[in-house]
Amino acid sequence: MPASLNIADEPLFPVRWAPHAARAVLPDKVGVRELLLRSHEIEGLAVAEAPLHSALLHVLYALTARVCGLDEAKEGPDDWVERRDDVLQAGMFDQEAVEEYVARYYNRFFLLDAREGGRPWMQDPRLAGQCDSGKTAGVNKLIMTRPSGNNHSWFQHHSDAQPDPPTASEVVLSLLGWHYYGPSGRCSAREVNGVKSASAGAGPLRTALSYHPDGDTLFETLLAGLVPPKREVEAKQDLCPWEWEELPDPDGPPPAATGPCSKLTAGSVHALLLVPNEDDRSRVGDAYITWAYRQRRGGRPDDDYVIWQISQQGNAYPRLANSQRALWRDLDALLLIDPPGTSQPRRPAVFEWAVEVSDELRVRALGFEQDGQAKDTQFVDALTPPVIGFVEQRSARTYPAVGRLRGLGERFGIRLDRALRRAWRAYVNDQKDSAEAWAAEGAARYWPAAEAEFWQRFTLLDRTGAVLDGGLDAEAARRAFLRLAVGAYDDVTASAAGTQRGAKAVEEARIELFGGTRRKTGPSAA
Repeated sequence: MPASLNIADEPLFPVRWAPHAARAVLPDKVGVRELLLRSHEIEGLAVAEAPLHSALLHVLYALTARVCGLDEAKEGPDDWVERRDDVLQAGMFDQEAVEEYVARYYNRFFLLDAREGGRPWMQDPRLAGQCDSGKTAGVNKLIMTRPSGNNHSWFQHHSDAQPDPPTASEVVLSLLGWHYYGPSGRCSAREVNGVKSASAGAGPLRTALSYHPDGDTLFETLLAGLVPPKREVEAKQDLCPWEWEELPDPDGPPPAATGPCSKLTAGSVHALLLVPNEDDRSRVGDAYITWAYRQRRGGRPDDDYVIWQISQQGNAYPRLANSQRALWRDLDALLLIDPPGTSQPRRPAVFEWAVEVSDELRVRALGFEQDGQAKDTQFVDALTPPVIGFVEQRSARTYPAVGRLRGLGERFGIRLDRALRRAWRAYVNDQKDSAEAWAAEGAARYWPAAEAEFWQRFTLLDRTGAVLDGGLDAEAARRAFLRLAVGAYDDVTASAAGTQRGAKAVEEARIELFGGTRRKTGPSAA
């Protein structure tokens, strides 16, 4: 059976073309070869599902490092930055380097490859013999946005009894989604060396929110997303899964990540194999989805695109994706070397190096609010205005202002929540009530307005470092956020304020907006 659907040339990856793109008729999707060769004419990826966007970026960063020779830094990071600058000045990726890399691994880029000795891309062909062919996962399980089994529908209805064959573009992106965001727990049984088991770990980015520099073109975005390898990294040992000479032993532990390319692409603990559609061999009709390694990892693989925090037990974990939390509330944790907070947040390593590409880079946050196993809540996708110029190393008097401005916005959001909950509980005379009704409405009113206020004041901050505290008028900012909180409070409580009990509850709780009742200290407090 011939191999089909080669990601190098098959138009699988959706893109947005830049206004200066040369061709009159531009395709909505391209293969990896054209994506790299014309990245300077592409504005960005057009992947609608945030986790799939993040997963694809991780793969493209590794490909970029390979074709640009930025997969080693034996002379140190300064030399690596200079070589990246040379690529940036060239304005596009070198065609010969791209063509040579694609030709070298062309046979590993097929999505469907049932030939003897075939190695379909990001898959394990051994599953056809190690899993029960009568208990496959099905395409609905493979496609992240489809319901499967007894799960509810998200975007459209699909039946496991008569599943619609997905497009190749859906398949390749969902394949990546499983490798990076796949759930832990029970999966299809896989038998290796006479032992059958059916339990998988969670994908390396599951529940996490990742942050990526975003440039004017995909070319700029991919270069800004690279981090220099350590001096000891050897490109020949730091391999992506499609570069492995032999598939790893599923009875053993996952292969160690020895450098940026293996960190970016080889952290999966799931194994998948796509099955061609019987009526159309160029389409996918089924899939095996199971565990990749019997032995689990000791912890999450390091990732240069997440905010790392420290738990109360002293363990490092990535900041979780939260669809209710706006991106500006994480901004100081992205820009500062030592941002404030009891969780000791550590900014993503990529931002230390992205600033060397451009001061005008934006930050894109991508993730999936979900739990570690089966529950999926909502995609998270947000983009800031240009902010990379405010990274701490470049503007020594601006970054404290970013933290203060963010802190003021959050302070009055927290006070508003506390005031509304107190007022509601007093109004209904139940101190154990969760008080979600008023709190949720207040949050819906306050946070979007606070975000607009934050960005308006953020854009006025000084970038030169010549003005103390970036020129932030902290008192004016405090008054502005307080005004928004008071306005939201009055709007939410207006319906109750017309009654005597309601008016009393509302007015007594209003003090929380101003910091609450201060405790007395000293002799008079006795």
